[in-house]
Amino acid sequence: MVIFLVMALVAVLLSDVYIWYNFVHGAALPWSAAYWIPTLVLAVSMILFRTHSSQTTINIAVALLLCVAAPKLIFTLVSLAGRLGSGIWPAAAAYADWTGLALAIAAGAVLAYGCTKGWKRLTVRHVEIVSEDLPLSFDGYRIVQMSDLHLGTFGRNDSYMRSVAGRIGDIAPDLVAFTGDLVNISPEEAEPFVKAMSSIHARDGVVSVLGNHDYCPYKRNSSAEQAARDLEYVKQIERRAGWRMLLNENIPVVRGGDTIHIVGVENTGRPPFPSYGDLKGAMRGLPEGGFKVLLSHDPTHWRDEVLPASDIQLTLSGHTHAMQLKVCGFSPSSLMYSEWGGMYEHDGRMLNVSTGTGGNLPFRLGAWPEIVVVTLRSGRKAAAETETPDGAVSDTRTEANKAA
Repeated sequence: MVIFLVMALVAVLLSDVYIWYNFVHGAALPWSAAYWIPTLVLAVSMILFRTHSSQTTINIAVALLLCVAAPKLIFTLVSLAGRLGSGIWPAAAAYADWTGLALAIAAGAVLAYGCTKGWKRLTVRHVEIVSEDLPLSFDGYRIVQMSDLHLGTFGRNDSYMRSVAGRIGDIAPDLVAFTGDLVNISPEEAEPFVKAMSSIHARDGVVSVLGNHDYCPYKRNSSAEQAARDLEYVKQIERRAGWRMLLNENIPVVRGGDTIHIVGVENTGRPPFPSYGDLKGAMRGLPEGGFKVLLSHDPTHWRDEVLPASDIQLTLSGHTHAMQLKVCGFSPSSLMYSEWGGMYEHDGRMLNVSTGTGGNLPFRLGAWPEIVVVTLRSGRKAAAETETPDGAVSDTRTEANKAA
């Protein structure tokens, strides 16, 4: 993180020097000095972030980096290319300056949308899961998945969280599953949102697991004792909201005489993220072959342990956020994760990765915040519908096939 911040600040300073020297320094002193104000504020906010881990300074730094510094850098690169090419084509510098300006304005407008509207542009994604192991009683069972709320990003304004609760209420799901990362840095961030959290309802309640941020490892100067207290605070907030936390354990859901099981593990990921999960312990007492839904924050857990060491049919994860950026189907998150957003299948076993309902930065573009409606379908129903009333299997070939 330190290396990234230093590199970003160096790039910002170099582009500022280029623009100031070539286009600004001849202006009146007040205007020439005012040009440096955004860069000064950006530098101060980055320094404060490194020393105090304040969400406010993060938000300011992100807004300035994306909406001011990035367009300047785009202009600088295009303009500089024009000057380098002017030896071959004398008019290249002028054309490049105007092209760079147009691109910088367009980029600034798009990025400003991501910083103002995009990170609260809540979407609903629908997926269907078909499994032969799902009892007929659960055909059509709907689970709404939330993930990565990162409530600290919203300050004390709970309007977005209330809109999430309202959207879930309109869906009227059977179960709501939260797959981790309630906070960013500190458990106190979630206090203003307890009322909105408690307004989320489903027929079978709200279940949740912990994400890496919920252990509060990013809090400055925090001792092991303080981290333990912070973790307990996070757990208490979710309990106060009426959510049922699954800490390496499972619960049954019953319909008539049929049962499925919801399994939840603590965060289990690859370094540098912590691993506290105990999948074997979480599945203790479960019948082999019964339909199971696993909540596991980090999607890398699916290939690392879930597939080779369990018979779990459906896993729900989050964590990646799709890096809160997706353009034409591409997200930089795909360079880091094999499964980074959407539905994945391996030998009939499924993983859904939510790209997040909130976000730890006040910016999203393309990878809009989402809640996911997962509808369970029983493969047994399809088989049953092909049977005739006397129990014989019907012939479902088309007339063309019969003629052939």
